[in-house]
Formats: sequence, structure tokens, C-alpha cells
Amino acid sequence: MQDFLFAGLGLVILLLAGDALVRGAVNVSLRLGVPALIVSLTIVAFGTSAPELLIAVKAIHDNAPGLALGNVVGSNTANILLVLGVPALISGLKTSKCETTKSYMTMIGVTIMFVLMCFLGPISWTHGLILLAVLAIILGDQLREALAHRNGAVADDLDDVEGADPEMPWWKIAVFLVLGLIGLPLGADLLVDSSVSIARTFGVTETVIGLTLIAIGTSLPELATTVMAALRNQTDVALGNVIGSNMFNLLAIIGIASLVGPIPVDTTFLTFDLWVMLGASLLLAPFVFSKSRDMTKRWGIAFVVAYATYLGLVIA
Repeated sequence: MQDFLFAGLGLVILLLAGDALVRGAVNVSLRLGVPALIVSLTIVAFGTSAPELLIAVKAIHDNAPGLALGNVVGSNTANILLVLGVPALISGLKTSKCETTKSYMTMIGVTIMFVLMCFLGPISWTHGLILLAVLAIILGDQLREALAHRNGAVADDLDDVEGADPEMPWWKIAVFLVLGLIGLPLGADLLVDSSVSIARTFGVTETVIGLTLIAIGTSLPELATTVMAALRNQTDVALGNVIGSNMFNLLAIIGIASLVGPIPVDTTFLTFDLWVMLGASLLLAPFVFSKSRDMTKRWGIAFVVAYATYLGLVIA
């Protein structure tokens, strides 16, 4: 029981510290004159994935790489089946009005590349450099498109940047940065150590804990964001959040973590979990490409049931 409490505490600290770091870094960047557009494409993206990144790095350093890979693969599956399934179950998602075809195709391409890379595993630093190079290309393309879309507009829209507050004083920015920088490694230590202990106590692998407990926990911010977006009828935000998060998990988190140490790929990933992740990604295709099909409440039920079934199979 104590390990579960420490795991929960570590997760809470991670999520709060990640949010604090994003707020501090965003406002420092804006105060220094960095355009809000660039901040939203880089600092916010990296900051919101900081908890997963710290977990991956800590897990590899502690010789529990299954935890790192399980967290990423499990989070990507949860992002689609759970993070999109729950808001669809609550209010439905009007996906027919979304323009996410290009980003979705990019996500599918990245997912297939990652699956192939796992079959060539273990994932080494050379694979990591390839993943980070692909990430840089995608970010560069997004920046180019965003700048073109602005049609030469000079003013930045701060409302589009998470955590931006033009009135925030320097002392408050410093507090956010310190809390983020202290809280992230502390939370990662608590969560990883207690998760490894839980795995040993119940006789399961670190991979199972990563695919279930940690994956769901680190998907909670995306779930909260997506539910709020759905309730506000901002389906493009909900869908874009999941697609972007999934790409970032595979490219940035695994890319950086593999520079710390090689990541062996367990047989269960090759025969089951990677295919579930890819299959869940392909389930979005009808809603991305069709202009007449929305993700109704029935689809929400189907997605949530599918995720519950997957969890049951993993635990079993």
C-alpha cells in the first residue's frame, strides 16, 4: 500500500512540477522577446512532456528500461482509446469538421517507423539521433506553415500559448522555474522507485507497470485538456493534442532517453503492445478522412471498452 501512495505522490509532484516549468519557461521566453509562436511549438511541447521524459531517463539509469518503453507505448495507446474515448462518451466529438489529415498521416508514419526500429532493437543512440532528426524536421515544417498562415502578421496571440501571462512578475516566474526544476526529478525518483517495488511485490514486470499505472497517470493531463476541449466544442484542439502528444512521445522521449542508454525491446512489445498501439492509431483514420462521420457516444463506448480490454490482457 505504501508503494502505491508513493507512486501517486510522485505522479502528482511530476504533473504539478511539469506545469510549473512550462509556465516559468514560457514567460521567461516571452519576456526575452522570443515570439509566442516559437514558444508554443517548442518550449510548451517539451515542457508538457517533461514528466514522461524524466521517467524514461530515470528508468534507464536505474536499469528498468521496460518502464520507459512501456510508459511511451502505453501512453500512446491510452491517448487514443481513453483520452479520445472518454470525451466522445461524454458529449461526442465532431471530427468531421477537423483538418488534421496531414498531422495524422505524419503520426502514422512516425508510428510505423518506430515499430520497425523496435524490431531492429535494442534502441541505441543512433536510433535516438534519427528520431530527434525527424522531430526537428516536423517542428521546422510546423513553424513554416504557422508563419505562412499568419500572412505576415506581426503581433503574437498570447492566448494560444499555454501558461502565458504578460503581467507575471519576475519573482513569480523564478518560483515556477525553481519548483519545476526541483519537482520533476523528485517526482520521477518517487514514481520510478515505487513502481519498480510494486512490480516486484506483485510478481509482474516493470513493463506491465509502465503500460498500465504510469501510462494512465501520465496521460491524465491530456485527458483533462481533451475533455475540456470537447465540452467547449473545440474538437480540432482535442484531436490535435492527441496526435501531437503521440508523435512527441515516440520522437522526443525515446529519442532523448536512448542517448542515456540502450533500450532493449521485450518480446511482448514485438508480438502485442506495439501492434495494439499501431492498431489504435489506425482506428482514427475513418474520423480523420471522412467529412460526414463524427465520433459519437457509441464510438466513445467502443474505444473505452477496447482500452479496458487491452488493460485486462496486459495485466493477465
